[in-house]
Amino acid sequence: MANQLDENLENTRQRMEQLTEEINRHNRAYYLENNPTISDELYDSMFQELVQLEQRYPQFKSLFSPTERVGSEVKSELVKVIHAVPMLSIHTETDYTAQGAIDFDGRVRRELELKDSDSQVEYDCELKFDGLAINLRYVDGILVQAATRGDGYEGEDVTANAKTIRSIPLKVDGFPHIFEVRGEVIMHKEQFQKLNEEQKVKGEKTFANPRNAAAGSLRQLDPSLTAQRKLNFYAYSYGEVSEMPANTQWDLLSYLESKGFPVAKKRLLVHSPQELEDFHENVAATRDELPFDIDGVVYKVNNFGLQRRLGFVSREPRWACAHKYPPQEVQTQVLDITVQVGRTGKLTPVARLKPVFVGGTTVSNATLHNEEFLEKLGIKIGDTVIVRRAGDVIPEIVRVIPELRPAGARDFKMPEYCPVCGSHAYKEVGEKDRHCSGGLFCRAQRVQVVLHFVSRLAMGIDGIGEKLAEQLVEKNLVTTVADIYRLKIEQLAALDRMGFKSAQNIIDSIEKSKNTTLERFLYALGIPEVGESTARTLASHFGSLKALENAPLEKLLEVEDIGPSGAESIIHFFAEPKNLEVISQLVELGVHWEDMPAVNKEELPFYGKIFVLTGTLPTLSRDQASEMIRKAGGKASGSVSKKTDFVLAGEAAGSKLAKAEALGVKIIDETTFLDMLKKEKLL
Repeated sequence: MANQLDENLENTRQRMEQLTEEINRHNRAYYLENNPTISDELYDSMFQELVQLEQRYPQFKSLFSPTERVGSEVKSELVKVIHAVPMLSIHTETDYTAQGAIDFDGRVRRELELKDSDSQVEYDCELKFDGLAINLRYVDGILVQAATRGDGYEGEDVTANAKTIRSIPLKVDGFPHIFEVRGEVIMHKEQFQKLNEEQKVKGEKTFANPRNAAAGSLRQLDPSLTAQRKLNFYAYSYGEVSEMPANTQWDLLSYLESKGFPVAKKRLLVHSPQELEDFHENVAATRDELPFDIDGVVYKVNNFGLQRRLGFVSREPRWACAHKYPPQEVQTQVLDITVQVGRTGKLTPVARLKPVFVGGTTVSNATLHNEEFLEKLGIKIGDTVIVRRAGDVIPEIVRVIPELRPAGARDFKMPEYCPVCGSHAYKEVGEKDRHCSGGLFCRAQRVQVVLHFVSRLAMGIDGIGEKLAEQLVEKNLVTTVADIYRLKIEQLAALDRMGFKSAQNIIDSIEKSKNTTLERFLYALGIPEVGESTARTLASHFGSLKALENAPLEKLLEVEDIGPSGAESIIHFFAEPKNLEVISQLVELGVHWEDMPAVNKEELPFYGKIFVLTGTLPTLSRDQASEMIRKAGGKASGSVSKKTDFVLAGEAAGSKLAKAEALGVKIIDETTFLDMLKKEKLL
């Protein structure tokens, strides 16, 4: 019985790790690369599954869980901005029926302890824009900075680009000393169609939908290109303010509108779940008439005082909810099935469809996810299928219509070798996905492998973004990541949008990156199922790369956080001779780190201690403080509970500090924290 329980817990832990890795990967594709890889519906279901598992099994929650995050990392080409007030997202209600509104009202009433059925809550109902969230900072009425949401705490400075958007006021008379206006940058449907027509004429890549077009346009390095795209802005919230001119959400939007900020005309004050649902249905009926795309509506508790009482849970406010609409479906035919190879080597079957118009755009491809999905669908080449554009983003096939199957319909089978590089494509027992084992040299993975290798949490090489990585690969300057360390300043300076100074900065950053750590190097290799946390655990457990390379399956399974699937991925990676050759070249080119003795976590001074960070620390970033906690054996959590041992508080600490005081949790500042580390001789 005990063994069965342990096995169930291990399966749960592995599932949570898998969900964390997948959601973070999809977050990067959606928010950073403007290239969504799954439907909103599938993403939401994965996210809700992870939330529920973390609530039931908090001991397995990753420090890098997407539930603590809002989006993803910022692009390296743009200046980073720390938000004075975090830009948190809101809860997504995926129950498309009236129950979604009923559930939200019920949660609010329970938190406010309103047991009397006659006690009503006033809600502000708005549209859920499908664009890119942005924070506009005004000082004495002058727009001084515009920043994207990024990961909610750190975004990208897009001030020059935002100033090209005509609907964003550059100066506001009578504004408080400091006022941050938050809203959505979107592209209207008409402009989106024109843009794609222009892209086709130029022979350039078209955009999947207005949301991607808006995101890509706002984050251009050349503001003149942003200006040509004719973006729009709609205000819906606020960030840091020195003086609040309103007590309710409704009055805030009216105030912003009076100051020249566009707000959605379609909004309403209501007082019951039935009225919430009525708004949801009324907007749905006129949705197609709107000049822009939406994928739902938003409910907010109107009174700011009640909002403060309700507070936040994890990354989301309790006082707001996004109520989505069901995806649209159409019928079409499967012309062929091909296989795409992703950054981590995952082989994904893709249905090539007879083009069909759905959800505001023409769809010709749909993901088939994996072999298990193929088998469940029972799909053949030539079948007639129902296609859903879930969440108005990525199309997927919902079902096959077997009665319309033609006589010549053909079966499809996943390949056993990578269709790009010919390496063995393996699939572990019990796993859904098949992977190419040639991660460090497979051509299909090259651009994404480079981007991952140079990313902040990997080798930390600044200046190599998506466009530059594409040039390096297209011109064969980089065929494996080892070639990054062979780049010459003259080669970089000759590339588009590069100059000698920028090239020199990149060369300097490449040189600096040679001095790294084993955990960062392991993460940089992009081994399937080895994320930041797992790389750290492996480095701590084995101490050296050679020990990990030679570790048999049974030794890998002894490692905390490593399950059978992860262990097999590691073995397959190091069993591929070409991967070992790339690693050997990296070492020969000067990449180095200090091996370390294996660490017994139970002997570390902070072992079993839970820390929560809040506010802005005087000298340490959140990442730095969290890393110090982890190295001392502790855990950096995102929420305060009775199990929290310490709250590390800085300037402008928020609700977490108040909750810690209420629970009697010990509160320390940065000086005390550093003294604790010094006492243990860790500084």
